[in-house]
Amino acid sequence: MTTTLRPTEPERHTDDGGRARSYEVCVNSRPVGSVRLTTDARLGPAAGRIEELRIDEPDRHRGRGTVAALAAEEVLRGWGCNQLLARVPAQAGSALGLAGALGYRERGRNMVKPLAEPPALPEGSAIRPMAEAGYPAWYAHQRAGYISDLLERGVTRQQADAKADTDYRTLLPHGPATQGTLLRVLAHDGTDVGTLWVALRTDQPDAARMGEAYVFSVEVAEEHRGHGHGRTLMLAAERDSLAAGARTLGLHVFGGNTPALRLYESLGYEVVEYQLYKPL
Repeated sequence: MTTTLRPTEPERHTDDGGRARSYEVCVNSRPVGSVRLTTDARLGPAAGRIEELRIDEPDRHRGRGTVAALAAEEVLRGWGCNQLLARVPAQAGSALGLAGALGYRERGRNMVKPLAEPPALPEGSAIRPMAEAGYPAWYAHQRAGYISDLLERGVTRQQADAKADTDYRTLLPHGPATQGTLLRVLAHDGTDVGTLWVALRTDQPDAARMGEAYVFSVEVAEEHRGHGHGRTLMLAAERDSLAAGARTLGLHVFGGNTPALRLYESLGYEVVEYQLYKPL
């Protein structure tokens, strides 16, 4: 039997070089599922994405998904993509198994925690809004760290710079005065030890799944690590999110960041989605 992809619409193009197209997955010309391919809006046209891959129930567990995914890779190579991205829900065990068998690596995972009562901060710890004067140095440090993380996960320097510029321009257009943004500084016994960045997302379409508030950054200064300040910052994030009306708090942790993952798991966060990638 021959499994092929058959286009169901004309290829779509954007002014910045983006592409998208939907296909039927066919076995001997018989439709058995569908797949939608795009280039990534943030990383640019060199990064392809499987937005959706579906095999109809009667044809599952016959290798159709594997062949369709490999065919999708060939399409994206033809588009000039040098890497492939995919998002897989945590409960989709079969899809995660398929991705692992095809050589996908974990770029990161999204986690969410339901919020209930505002937690108290440990004695000696105090949280305050970030001052305008401290924002430029914080921003430069955050951007450099973000780019470094992307480079370690197979993104080119050009893609990393473009993604950082787009993300920060979108998320912090007015710096610390950006509406719905909580930038905080943690002090312990009068000494600044860390920073926190939380965004309120109650009006976002994926808020129910990814969190009504979202932790974009939590960082403890290197010389103050190992004393529980990361946990304190996360408790502050819960407290401020609840005060702003959010009832769930989400975050992203890069693959391989075991200390952060253990912290979030100990605080009650659960994985809702894996972000995967594969060099092409």
